[in-house]
Amino acid sequence: MEVNLQNYRWWQRGIFYQVYPRSFQDSNGDGIGDLPGIISRLDHLKWLGVTAIWISPMYPSPMKDFGYDIADYSGIDSVYGNMEDFDKLLHEVHARGMKLTLDFVPNHSSDQHPWFIESRSSRDNPKRDWYIWRDARPDGSEPNNWLAMFGGTGWEWDEQTGQYYYHAFLKEQPDLNWRNPEVQKAMYDVLRFWLDKGVDGFRVDVMWHMIKDAQFRDNPPNPRYEQHMATYEQLSPVYSTDQAEVHDIVRAMREVLEEYDDRMMIGEIYLPLDKLVAYYGTDNRGAHLPFNFLLLQMQWDARQIASMIDQYEGALPAQGWPNWVLSNHDQPRLTSRVGKQQARVAAMLLLTLRGTPTIYYGDEIGLQDVPIPFDEVQDPQGLNMPEKNLSRDPARTPMHWDETENAGFTTGKPWLRLGRNYAHRNVAKQKDRHHSILTLYKRLIELRQSEPALMVGNYMPVHADKQMIAYMRTAEGHDSFLIALNLSHKPSYFTAKHIDIKGTIEIATVPGIEGSRIDGVINLYGDDGIIIRLDK
Repeated sequence: MEVNLQNYRWWQRGIFYQVYPRSFQDSNGDGIGDLPGIISRLDHLKWLGVTAIWISPMYPSPMKDFGYDIADYSGIDSVYGNMEDFDKLLHEVHARGMKLTLDFVPNHSSDQHPWFIESRSSRDNPKRDWYIWRDARPDGSEPNNWLAMFGGTGWEWDEQTGQYYYHAFLKEQPDLNWRNPEVQKAMYDVLRFWLDKGVDGFRVDVMWHMIKDAQFRDNPPNPRYEQHMATYEQLSPVYSTDQAEVHDIVRAMREVLEEYDDRMMIGEIYLPLDKLVAYYGTDNRGAHLPFNFLLLQMQWDARQIASMIDQYEGALPAQGWPNWVLSNHDQPRLTSRVGKQQARVAAMLLLTLRGTPTIYYGDEIGLQDVPIPFDEVQDPQGLNMPEKNLSRDPARTPMHWDETENAGFTTGKPWLRLGRNYAHRNVAKQKDRHHSILTLYKRLIELRQSEPALMVGNYMPVHADKQMIAYMRTAEGHDSFLIALNLSHKPSYFTAKHIDIKGTIEIATVPGIEGSRIDGVINLYGDDGIIIRLDK
């Protein structure tokens, strides 16, 4: 039976694009991106072909963790604009036929949130149990050995009330107590506030952190810890994260979404594959897309990646929809991880695998990590562990729009320095160049969105060796494609023996070979990738 695209939801057919609002476009000259700036650049995203935008937090915040410390879940920080700007953004996104998803940060608030201010005011305050408070051990030390992601202990002593509170991140980011039904109700109402406005879904921050062990047991040592790692990695967080009860919370969030038409939820989850897929939930009633970070976390090695793709495909629950991520605001940029030439191969991989892809702003023009001198570092992870070189600032620098001063990002001083190559690596320069990585992204997106086999079709592994991976995408009643990617710098070769590979190269990382015929034998230069439209 021929594939019917109407049987697939918008988030299955689409392509997500992450906007880090501080760094996308500044409209008022203060050096910080804002909502009017995003509005002014929506036509770029529409031109590129992305169908859904995910915006990192823009809520009122003291900015200790640049918006992931929220002081008001239902507002807009003045640095980004106001609610009128947000309403206009939502309207303009929808007017272009795109969807808008927001970051939802349920694990912790800012210590400046009215809820926490009440909670720490006294032990008998009605909101005391909205956060996680514990007595000291008999010797006065922390309640247990849990660590904070940004360094040091996860417990902060509160002199006024004589107890510790738990924070998985900064001490200015106290964790909410999701075992409290009042907290659950308040946070579900936050979801409804934004859903009532018309947002299309949420990316839920650190979803696997939300519930903690009820007995507050010590975490065991991590036998794989090495000195270069963050201090948080010294222990295995088996009691402070990924508790069984979290799945009830995720299911309840899903139920809130289903009070509305056609909304969706992405979960941020850094867990091994077997635990990751559990977040789809029983009968797929959990997160629509538990974020798959496997390509972010492994070596750029053809055999390992091919094996991981197969393991992921095999682990997905029935009806579970896959997704792929190559970059985000917490990890080194794609081009810096794999190199300029392999970034083109990676783009082809991301946009031809089965499942929903997410593009990080700037990857479409090959942005690299920018070295940030220590006296300019702003990321708390970098400031708190300076000797480990873990700052996330290098991957959060402003977008390069053109060759004018500050790359067209701002008329003021950028909040983070720009890449020194912005005069050459920018949207305006690459837009009309047939060989640019931006043109490659646009063409890959156009092909994917016009071919059911690439958009929603089946995945079949064909070949993997130490250099190359090859796989097919098929959909009943439509053209089929074979994708061959050389993940090395040396030539690679493949001769098909058990499968008939005859067709024409539709898109190549080096456009000069497009239109060439393939008949059973594939020879690739180093850093080459090709998409073959197979003969019928």
